[in-house]
Amino acid sequence: MATVGFLGLGIMGHAMAANLVKAGFDVTVWNRTASKCATLVAAGAKQAATPREVAESCDITIAMLADPAASREACFGKDGVLAGLAQGRGYIDMSTVDDDTAREIAEAVTAKGARFLEAPVSGTKKPAEDGTLVILAGGDRSLYDEAGPLFDKLGKKRVFLGNVGQGARMKLVVNMIMGQMMVALSEGLALGLKGDLDGEQILDVLEAGAMACPIFKGKGPMLLRGDATTSFPLKHMQKDLRLAVALSEQLGQSLQGGSTANEIFKRANIAGHGDADIAAVYRVVQ
Repeated sequence: MATVGFLGLGIMGHAMAANLVKAGFDVTVWNRTASKCATLVAAGAKQAATPREVAESCDITIAMLADPAASREACFGKDGVLAGLAQGRGYIDMSTVDDDTAREIAEAVTAKGARFLEAPVSGTKKPAEDGTLVILAGGDRSLYDEAGPLFDKLGKKRVFLGNVGQGARMKLVVNMIMGQMMVALSEGLALGLKGDLDGEQILDVLEAGAMACPIFKGKGPMLLRGDATTSFPLKHMQKDLRLAVALSEQLGQSLQGGSTANEIFKRANIAGHGDADIAAVYRVVQ
């Protein structure tokens, strides 16, 4: 069984690493705030002081980090992954980044004779805890196949999309659609409530028709309760929308709805809701 490194123990990463430890894998963890490793170490994981130490000691190293800057730092920084990778070792970045960042990391990793796979995920805190994420991979096919047993403990579905960059693009498309759905739900509820409709009845009607979907079912009651307990931080959704808008500029594709959703999430982030759940976008829509 491969030895596994895991970098980044935020809301998603901690749950994912915990599932690998629970499944019996030999896991070494690292986090910028070292205290976040404690519960995983108590469960059987090892702890390393730097990403370099993780990459030096593990067959496959996985990263789940906040944004492109964090991914670059973990790879290229002092005592980063790149310094520790040996010939044939695998590096899998499951962070949500832009396709240029994914390709930049891939080129550096393969130049060292190691293998790279991007594998961003669709899903938030609960799917991460339950091991029901959707994994969107691109890059080295042999590493994808080798990592299959790991992915199967983390997700309910995995898709190989081809070259590095395609996984990043798929994730941005998915999250851009999700961001617009959250804005639509927020505006619909706000309008309905101002029109003296009952919020629960609005959600019941949505659930009974063609627009029934898990995100409306899960987030709708949160909006009505004013609950923004974090499973997907709003600031990360705004980052994903921003990257999707940048991709649209690069590809020459009009993105009017996505651009508008980005501005609404940006306003919510500026208003101080960045660490709250994406449900907090309702607070600036109302």
